[in-house]
Amino acid sequence: MSDTSVSAASFARFRVVHETRYTYQSMVTLSQQYLHLTPRSFIYQQIESHRIVIAPHEEDGSEGHDYFGNMTRHIAITVPHKTLSVHAESIVVLKPRFTLTRIQGTLSWETLRDSVRQDKSEAALDACRYLYASPHVHLSPDLGDYGRISFTPGRPLLDAALNLTQRIFDDFEFDDKATEISTPLDEVLKGRRGVCQDFAQLMIGCMRALGLPARYVSGYILTHPPAGQPRMIGADASHAWVSIFCPDFGWIDFDPTNRCLVQSEHITLGWGRDFSDVTPMRGIVLGGGEQTLDVEVTVTPLPHI
Repeated sequence: MSDTSVSAASFARFRVVHETRYTYQSMVTLSQQYLHLTPRSFIYQQIESHRIVIAPHEEDGSEGHDYFGNMTRHIAITVPHKTLSVHAESIVVLKPRFTLTRIQGTLSWETLRDSVRQDKSEAALDACRYLYASPHVHLSPDLGDYGRISFTPGRPLLDAALNLTQRIFDDFEFDDKATEISTPLDEVLKGRRGVCQDFAQLMIGCMRALGLPARYVSGYILTHPPAGQPRMIGADASHAWVSIFCPDFGWIDFDPTNRCLVQSEHITLGWGRDFSDVTPMRGIVLGGGEQTLDVEVTVTPLPHI
């Protein structure tokens, strides 16, 4: 789909506010944090504006890009403090993505599996980064067996990926108390419960176990859906989904938590091999003792301009 084939009215604009607040039991004398809180600009998404406000004010900071091309920010706070607040606010424009009818009839998944390692194009070499095990995606025969139910012989790649998306939604229950960040995928597969991060990494693990490239996408989804449509799981928090490489169309995104092909209500922060590559905020503090963390995300539709 070319840029000229999409009318201005079909674009969607959103304001995203991501509030993070740490409260410490005792005084922190030094805090260094690494942020992935700047939404990414790419073919389906453009950033109109973005700002990050930090309290207490950072003494030192720098912006850059990580290995996967995501925008990053490093901050250092040397003023003693018992609370740390990070307010990230963006206005994002989304462009329509491929629909289900547009992605039908792709090559079989075996064809892609066999060709991706031999293809020397820039796109294929980039996809090879997402073929292997990573810190939170340990590959196992059980993952391959679960994925193979959808990836039957000769089945078109994206048709199989959509089926796997739907099966994870049907087979697993959303339960934010069932897992932690460190819960292995084999335990998620056995327990059949988890959160969006687990379901995304489970689907990625299934595909990589079959020799197919898949990457982890971190972002947000619309908090208030259009009238008559159900509220998506994962609203009011960071969300995660999966991106599948297909030579015919590039990267196509699937959301197993909500059983859908990603369209116009998912806002991308960044992507990597798994959650560890695109954690919204991580760092170290000197002092502080016990801490509590409060995170609030709001996604609001905006009028066209």
